[in-house]
Amino acid sequence: MSPYAAPLSDMQFVLRELAGLEDVARLPGCEDAAPDTVEVILDEAARFAGEVLAPLNRSGDQEGVRFHDGVVTMASGFASAYRQFVANGWNGIGCEPDFGGQGMPRLVVAAVQEMWKSSNISFSLCPLLTTGAIEALTLCGSAELKASFLPKMVSGEWTGTMNLTEPQAGSDLAAVRTRAEPQPDGSYRVFGQKIFITYGEHDMADNIVHLVLARTPKAPEGVKGLSLFVVPKYLVNPDGSLGARNDVRCVSVEHKLGIHASPTCVLAYGDAGGAVGYLCGQETLGLSYMFIMMNAARYAVGLEGIALAERAYQHALSYAKERVQGPEIGSRTGEKVTIIHHPDVRRMLMMMKSQTEAMRAVAYVTAAALDAAQRHPDEGERKRNQAFAELMIPIVKGWSTETAQDVSSLGVQIHGGMGYIEETGAAQHFRDARITTIYEGTTGIQANDLIGRKIARDGGATIRAVIGLMANLDGELAQQAGDDFATIRRALSAGALALGQAVDAITATYGSDARSASVGAVPMLKLLGIVAGGWQMARAALAAQRRLAAGEGAAAFMQAKIVTARFYADHLLSQAPGLAFTVANGAPGALALSEDQF
Repeated sequence: MSPYAAPLSDMQFVLRELAGLEDVARLPGCEDAAPDTVEVILDEAARFAGEVLAPLNRSGDQEGVRFHDGVVTMASGFASAYRQFVANGWNGIGCEPDFGGQGMPRLVVAAVQEMWKSSNISFSLCPLLTTGAIEALTLCGSAELKASFLPKMVSGEWTGTMNLTEPQAGSDLAAVRTRAEPQPDGSYRVFGQKIFITYGEHDMADNIVHLVLARTPKAPEGVKGLSLFVVPKYLVNPDGSLGARNDVRCVSVEHKLGIHASPTCVLAYGDAGGAVGYLCGQETLGLSYMFIMMNAARYAVGLEGIALAERAYQHALSYAKERVQGPEIGSRTGEKVTIIHHPDVRRMLMMMKSQTEAMRAVAYVTAAALDAAQRHPDEGERKRNQAFAELMIPIVKGWSTETAQDVSSLGVQIHGGMGYIEETGAAQHFRDARITTIYEGTTGIQANDLIGRKIARDGGATIRAVIGLMANLDGELAQQAGDDFATIRRALSAGALALGQAVDAITATYGSDARSASVGAVPMLKLLGIVAGGWQMARAALAAQRRLAAGEGAAAFMQAKIVTARFYADHLLSQAPGLAFTVANGAPGALALSEDQF
């Protein structure tokens, strides 16, 4: 498997030119994120990712985790790498300083997390879940719970999980049966089983803090009856030391298509009298609290799609530069060349490169909006940025992970027959990426959230404002000379028009016929993703042109940015009108057959 080198040039370009790092650094509480400081952070993260995590990616995939008698043993090198990760302070980079974190803005954290996910996706899932648990506890936990658990979770000494799913309750959380019985001392005894719990058991940390959805005895049926409980693997003594083992056990681990070095566990609570748990927040508000974790996790899973696309691209590019096969088309000498000279291979590489860069830009711009939504001093700006971020999170999660399937598949294709052979490593990226469209709500769930809560609910006001921002680029694009910018301008204009037509179709239909509108939900998600990506690529091309005119930066990099944006316009933005047609007209064919006609 080829080594991993973090794409620092592109990351820095997107941070500064598109996501507005300098503006984020001026937000209250973000002053430490000055561009020079961030550059040092990214350099160090790139070194750790490339030198410590990436070498374990392939071996971890081959070795997997071992399970025996309730104990999970991680693949060789993982525990040591985790100790280094914690010692270097990476676990708390985005956490509150009050509990030992560094308080970096989400924009910086996104770039760092992308590196962990590209270099070793299985490893990265552990801090991902811990971060989500920290966020939920920070916002909803009592002072006592925060004092007991957050310092060591922020440091990484203890890890965290999210426990929603049960054998009979996948995405339908109304069917959750795990119960929590109140005790005289104010604690609860938890009984039930949870499945698909990432890092629910492992040997890398001293304690694992489970956040568990369960029902109290008098809670109403359905999702409104769910409460959130903190259930540690080991109980915590008043002095902060670890006490007795709690009544929670791993009863099995799943054998999966990919992410073999990440333990996906079945956890049993209460087989020996009840697991001790502590109510987090108010009773029956558990689902709203869990959504804090889930939204953070959905964004992070979107970064997984970007990260795996980047890793697959780097792997395929390295192979294409080395693999000699056949003469170049049109060659008179018949001399054999590396496959990067072949037009279709170049097309595939550009499909991988352009989509990965577009996804990264959309994700980082969304992260900057999340920072502004939380920290901007002006209430109107906070609300505007929150609305934009909420609109885009289903795109970051759904579009990025769906696109990662295509990109990692192209990586296998570029390798030819050797891509289907495990020894080359290309197949691992494809296998690892497959879970990302399912994690934290399938693409269909993200798409239904997009059209229902994010578009129909406000009559399309937020998304139309975004379309207006796209239209505002037209004048600047028109001022640039050359066919590249003319092509980008035409394609973005057509894409924005198609997006507006699809929004009109959704808002006109959803209220009276949500079932028909939902047939177009995933095409709508893909349409918004592609057009939002094209918008950011157009902005990138304009920024690169400004840098070239000023004689700033590496000229080859800036020229490549413009060419890549042109390719995206020709090959991806050109799909927008067809997707808009499907959003508006696709329901009859999808809904016409009876069940037994399938």
